[in-house]
Amino acid sequence: MSLGNRGIGAQMRKVRYRNGMKLTDDTRAGINLISSHGPGEIRVGERSIRHSSIVAADELLEWSVQSITSISSADIEPILALKPEIVILGTGLEQRFPDPQIMGAILSRGIGCEVMNTGAACRTYNVLVGEDRRVVAALIVEES
Repeated sequence: MSLGNRGIGAQMRKVRYRNGMKLTDDTRAGINLISSHGPGEIRVGERSIRHSSIVAADELLEWSVQSITSISSADIEPILALKPEIVILGTGLEQRFPDPQIMGAILSRGIGCEVMNTGAACRTYNVLVGEDRRVVAALIVEES
């Protein structure tokens, strides 16, 4: 069987691939979604953030924490005040765990807590907020 000029080669030339992929539904007005992240910066919607921040669906707060090793009980109070069901701790360029007392203070209130590098935390936050979960991301922004 001959396919002639309109064979597989012609069909394959019609295939087009997108150059980029949209990872989040940014059409939900008023919901904070993280549109990108990188060393020294995260973008929440159109806002460029160059400092550690606490991000919830309807809140965006500056966070004074510079390193996961310096986090104190007072530093987690603004996170807990948002009454999340889960906290995502973004620890900078590498995954590092906070002092066990910090984790205990979160977990003892019946709040889930996940610790990951800030890039993974941004992606996880977007998934959970997209599922209408009460999630708060506490993100440490570090230079590379």
